[in-house]
Amino acid sequence: MLYRVVREMGKRNVVVIGVDPSVMEVPGCFVSDGNAAHSLSSILPIAEGLQRIASLRNILDNEWWNVADGSKRQIMAECLVPDRIPPSYLQTIYTSDQEVAESVRKLLGVFSGNVVPEPKMFFQPNYAKRLTDTISLVDGDMFFSHQQTLTISVNTVCVMGKGLASRAKYQFPDVYVVYQAACRKKQLQIGKPYLYRREALIEEELADDPVLLTNPNVNKWFLLFATKRHWREKSDLKGIERGLQWLQENYAAEGIQSLAIPALGCGLGGLSWREVGPLMCQYLAPLSIPVAIYLPREQVIAPELLTPEFLLGQAS
Repeated sequence: MLYRVVREMGKRNVVVIGVDPSVMEVPGCFVSDGNAAHSLSSILPIAEGLQRIASLRNILDNEWWNVADGSKRQIMAECLVPDRIPPSYLQTIYTSDQEVAESVRKLLGVFSGNVVPEPKMFFQPNYAKRLTDTISLVDGDMFFSHQQTLTISVNTVCVMGKGLASRAKYQFPDVYVVYQAACRKKQLQIGKPYLYRREALIEEELADDPVLLTNPNVNKWFLLFATKRHWREKSDLKGIERGLQWLQENYAAEGIQSLAIPALGCGLGGLSWREVGPLMCQYLAPLSIPVAIYLPREQVIAPELLTPEFLLGQAS
């Protein structure tokens, strides 16, 4: 529901309210072991319900959930409180950004809890900075990008073991099947990415109830970009440069309309943003389409390494 409201309807003035767990002591409460509206979920008395969902805690830290293994239903386990939640149980109000947080503070006046901006909760990046008219630097979850094509860093030996590749493998199994076929047929190589023009809508995997989507985004494509040959190796900077050159020369003919791309080789590949950032910007700046470069989560990047002067060789 939140995904639909934020992404499909474009709403910003939405909040998520954090409630004290002791609300379960209110007489008449129940606990469901998944989305309460789902036919496979059970609605149970508090003690039995908490015992049932104790085994589900391991899925809380996941970045994604899917229908196939039931995790998408289970992550929506609920506490059902009769009538209303007394205001004394309200602890925290989460907002999509600081501006909305300030509006909420003014609206509420005195509030004993906290009002906290939490962009990730609302499928928003933690940070976004426009570098040029077409290039943006983003700190966030690339899988929630608005761009048409998502880039996945891979090797050429059919293994999606960790990082973005692993997430793509399990969240979108068809991407993994296509990746393996492209490796075997030598269609994916160092210096020659492979474009998977996926027809299924990404919203079908992310929304609570895909049937209710009235205005889903366009199909998401996946650009499989080889940064190394074997998963044990360090990423190949020269190979990455050849791949970027291929992208620069072929993006228009391939039909890529906008692109989300990670800092290639900067995660598990062992390369640094200092060497990869300027290289990526050199080849991506001439593209006439929107490009979002997602910064590496594994590195703390100094502010001076995010400036146009450093990345593009020009004054900011």
